[in-house]
Amino acid sequence: MTAPSNDLPVFSAIKPAEVEGRIRALLDANRAELERLLSNNAATWDSLIVPLEEMQHRLSRTWSPVGHMNGVVNSDELRAAYNACLPLLTAWNTDLAQNERLYQAYETVLKNEGARLSPGQRKLVENALRDFRLAGVALPPEKKQRYKELVEKLATLQSKFDENVLDATNAWSRLLTDEKEIEGLPAPIVERARAAAEAKQQVGWLFTLDAPNYTAVMMHAVHEPLRRDFYHGWTTRASEQDGNQGRWDNTELMDQILAVRHEVANLVGYPNYAEYSLATKMASSVPEVRGFLEQLATKSKPVAQQEFDELTKFAGRELNAWDVAFYAEKLKRERFNLSEEALRPYFPLPRVLAGMFSVAEKLYGVKIAERAGVDIYHPDVRFYDILNDDGSRRGSFFVDLYARAKKRGGAWMDECVGRKHMGGATSLPVAYLVCNFMPPMGSQPSLLTHSEVVTMFHEFGHGLHHMLTRVDYPSIAGINGVAWDAVELPSQFMENFAWRAEVIPMISAHVETGQPLPEAELQRLLGTRTFQAGMQTVRQLEFALFDLRIHSEFVPGAASKVLQTLGEVRSQVAVVKPPAFNRFPNSFQHIFSGGYAAGYYSYKWAEVLAADAFSAFEEGGIFNRTVSSKFLSAILEQGGSRDAMDAFVEFRGRKPTIEPLLKQLGLAA
Repeated sequence: MTAPSNDLPVFSAIKPAEVEGRIRALLDANRAELERLLSNNAATWDSLIVPLEEMQHRLSRTWSPVGHMNGVVNSDELRAAYNACLPLLTAWNTDLAQNERLYQAYETVLKNEGARLSPGQRKLVENALRDFRLAGVALPPEKKQRYKELVEKLATLQSKFDENVLDATNAWSRLLTDEKEIEGLPAPIVERARAAAEAKQQVGWLFTLDAPNYTAVMMHAVHEPLRRDFYHGWTTRASEQDGNQGRWDNTELMDQILAVRHEVANLVGYPNYAEYSLATKMASSVPEVRGFLEQLATKSKPVAQQEFDELTKFAGRELNAWDVAFYAEKLKRERFNLSEEALRPYFPLPRVLAGMFSVAEKLYGVKIAERAGVDIYHPDVRFYDILNDDGSRRGSFFVDLYARAKKRGGAWMDECVGRKHMGGATSLPVAYLVCNFMPPMGSQPSLLTHSEVVTMFHEFGHGLHHMLTRVDYPSIAGINGVAWDAVELPSQFMENFAWRAEVIPMISAHVETGQPLPEAELQRLLGTRTFQAGMQTVRQLEFALFDLRIHSEFVPGAASKVLQTLGEVRSQVAVVKPPAFNRFPNSFQHIFSGGYAAGYYSYKWAEVLAADAFSAFEEGGIFNRTVSSKFLSAILEQGGSRDAMDAFVEFRGRKPTIEPLLKQLGLAA
């Protein structure tokens, strides 16, 4: 494994057997460097904080490609290397965060240089001091040690949770041989399943449990037993219900994760993990978040119930959970004379990608160009540069968009390299943009549904936040240092462009004729935006309230309350009642292994910010460069260098209000 150059990771040189040794050597060098820095009595911004930022940047650049490959080209060897390094990295970060001499040195910098620091520099130091306190820097030695043990254990538990979901998902497959069973399924899905069966010398159609297959079956399979089978497979992954004799069961892991988080919070003086989590967010307390979610529930639950009653009447039968998407799609087709599947030919991936890039170019005055010859980890991957108007490079990103085995499900953006400009060599930001769309079939490109188009715009919004930053210090550049309930603002803001009549002709071109989506279909598509918005909203509120409650109400030593709490939340907000076998929490990676623990509400919180921000574009014209330049300078370029609310107020001229979101969702009174 080679050290990262000042440019891009050399994925082909990453050898799992060398990863642990490389990380150990880097951490040893970091510890020696830290001791040297702390032995210098005069702690200043230049003598202490700049070298520390450089050190952490170096470590991040080395580890990021390893963690990324573990998620997208998983193997037993890579998994073992990744898991061997997790405790080492967790211990390093904890040692750093609990180092009293370092804490005092940061305090010295703030005291002696605070008045001379730029607002961004001051924010970096204040963030660090806050994080020292949250890591228990003031605790007695035995409690510090306990904190360290807990966060190392948590990292291991969360990694195991992810592995169980991946393995349980990969273990599930269905070989269908009766044409009746595949009735209604889109032709590309059927052809993909036929090819999968053929590759294994089987006759029929072989389906795996990836997102393109699951979504297609739930929305289009006429054969109800197939929908139920897929629904059961998807909602029981990594549980005692999944048919794998508990091999990948996450039930106990969930309680262990909650218990460890709760103890961590208690150790540093918080009553529960939810309050601890909110110490770094815009929202100030659990009651404030719960009140926000329940206010939205009050607005959306009656609408959702009305929508569900209408759907039940349309179906002419009682609806099971695995029927809802199927009949919703039928109702949407009838009401709007429009089908998600029928629109796929108008959204070939290359056209969508090029059009999405054009949107960013028009908004922010940049150019996006593909670069060949970059070292990649899989043939599906492409690489692009973002260029300033003078041709200089602003940032870059890897694009990995197709579903495949050994790749984590879902869609996400992650940091490959953070921006750094501090005296030494400059590093430009590099991102990973990952989705799980249906791969191309033969000479035909991947064809997207409009929902998938929206997903890609969402992740690209995160990417622009990371890559367009002008902040020079890695820990507050791009998405780093941004309050977690504001981090979804740029992504959800970007989704709006996929719903605009001005943009859809830029991202649509029929795969055979090259014609953009006709005006009549375009208008009908726009009309679907608020279709079942109430039902979609209460589903997100269900996830957010469940997450908040299990983290704020955890009682050590008590029997597991995970399913009980979920049941109570569903009684409060849900209109679709899932079957008893549903084990959704067991694969809820966002909160049990991702960054959204006690923070899933952030999606709705940031949706308020995003809808309000976008309303400024609606008022001034969506490609109005005055408005977009202000959004760029106030929000995207600032990264985590200033308070999220201050940044929003600079852009909008006032604090956010919920009305634009309610209007966008069709829930306004």
